[in-house]
Amino acid sequence: MNQYAAPVRDFRFVLEEMLAHRSLSLPGFDEVNAELVDAVLEEAARLADDVWGPLNALGDREGAQRHASGEVTTPSGFAEAYRAYAEGGWNGIGVAAELGGQNLPEVVASAVQEMLHGANMALGLCPMLTAGAIEALAYHGSEALKTTYLPALVEGRWTGTMNLTEPQAGSDLSQVRTRAVPEGDHYRISGQKIFITWGEHDAAENIVHLVLARKPDAPQGNKGISLFLVPKFLVDSAGRLGERNGVVCASLEHKMGIHGSPTCTLNFGEQGGAIGYLVGEEGRGLNHMFTMMNEARHKVGIQGIGVAERACQQAEAYAFERKQGRLSKARGGAEAPIGEHLDVKRMLLSMRARTDALRALALYCAGQLDVARHASDALVRAAAQARAEVLIPIVKAFSTDQAVEIASLGIQVHGGMGYIEETGAAQLLRDARIAPIYEGTNGIQALDLAGRKLQRDGGEALFALLAEASLTVAALNDNPALAGLGKALAAGLDDLDAAARRVLAEGQDPERGQDAVQAYATPFLSLAGHVLCAWQMGQAALCAEAAMASGSQDPFYRQKRASAEFALTQWLPLGRAQRQLIEAGWACLQFDAP
Repeated sequence: MNQYAAPVRDFRFVLEEMLAHRSLSLPGFDEVNAELVDAVLEEAARLADDVWGPLNALGDREGAQRHASGEVTTPSGFAEAYRAYAEGGWNGIGVAAELGGQNLPEVVASAVQEMLHGANMALGLCPMLTAGAIEALAYHGSEALKTTYLPALVEGRWTGTMNLTEPQAGSDLSQVRTRAVPEGDHYRISGQKIFITWGEHDAAENIVHLVLARKPDAPQGNKGISLFLVPKFLVDSAGRLGERNGVVCASLEHKMGIHGSPTCTLNFGEQGGAIGYLVGEEGRGLNHMFTMMNEARHKVGIQGIGVAERACQQAEAYAFERKQGRLSKARGGAEAPIGEHLDVKRMLLSMRARTDALRALALYCAGQLDVARHASDALVRAAAQARAEVLIPIVKAFSTDQAVEIASLGIQVHGGMGYIEETGAAQLLRDARIAPIYEGTNGIQALDLAGRKLQRDGGEALFALLAEASLTVAALNDNPALAGLGKALAAGLDDLDAAARRVLAEGQDPERGQDAVQAYATPFLSLAGHVLCAWQMGQAALCAEAAMASGSQDPFYRQKRASAEFALTQWLPLGRAQRQLIEAGWACLQFDAP
């Protein structure tokens, strides 16, 4: 019951049929074909199912342990499972060939990431952060830093972390106090960082910390923050490990979930300062760190989808194993598994439809990142980048909010047994609950969407997405069997268009615009998530209907068709209600706190 099977068939459906392997036609992927992608998915599934997945519950029970020396050990089997991942070359599958990676499209790397997070979210956090460190160094690091650190990071022999938060500086990073004092060709870093995921562990031979800090003469505020690379072990010019640097784990956080992931408080430079190296330009640390953050935010959304998929699998398995009650007289009146009762069916279909929709949207976004990085036409690249930037806060926030709801429904399907730890359903809810919080809380994602992303181009990138979705409406309307879904999607698109125009208009008010954006941001992101996911399920319905019309008897397509109908007729209306929240205005929020 408490096991995971990577949904390879679902990935094939999205990549092959919904996205038509469009990334493979881009320049730079000449050696990648559909057969190779299929083989990658199968091998990744074996790693997820056979190596990572069986450690999920054990990691939750054991947790990471800090010792008196400051060293941290991960749960039994975690270090070996991570090394199996690194030795298999998985850490570099989405990294460019010139950096030592395997140069697979982002859309394929994202599918693999979902499998790993579904199998073991706590363990999956380690390479997720490393991927962001690789991205930040590749874009902003000096040639010397890239030569010294990137090969081992790409191979997975070393891991990376992101060090932003301090006790007094959470989301407001302008309050960062960690200091960086120049000393020859390096800096001495001193200060404390909290909530550092995989900040100390025994799974790799070195850890590369990317740290926000200030020089002594730096101005206050965001413009005074720079980015520094601080290794756990110092490295010579030949890439050999030297002595231990002045960064230690002072404590581990005792968390609600993801117990197998060591979340550390790190002290830098208790004996004179840890040696660090400037990454990029002085005073542009936040800009450089956001290269890492955008990578991480997309992957956090995918992480939520992985947990949602596992919750679906566990709920479905339990529901058709557990017999309780009888069906109605109209349906035969026999004793039946709870999965045959319509209220439980509703929960199961709600979980499945939402997970399918979230996956499709996240992989569509990954495909846009592929176009932005590889298309030959500069205008096409720019348009794809703009779409991806609109979608990333939605993928991060909407997917993780939904994952929490899906995991909670999974407990409900189990009934009382769901509240018992042995079934594994409770762990999924506890693990999923962190994802709406880290890498920028979901409220911050909503502000990013409704404020920066929408306002900067007058909604152009979002309206381009809506125009593409309107083509799906037309295709649905052209098929009599799907016309009802086309009508439902068209109504959702109208709601999102109207809401976007209201947020744009009020957001431009010179006096009250900032408050209006803050008031509308969360319902606007929820509306956008529901509508864009419904668009993807409209596409899924078209693909499934085409397969069945061509004679396929595969029950997979009937299930996708049912998921699409549920998403568009039962789930989308809940999201459309967010327009009413926006049109009600925000006067009710203007009250004096007690």
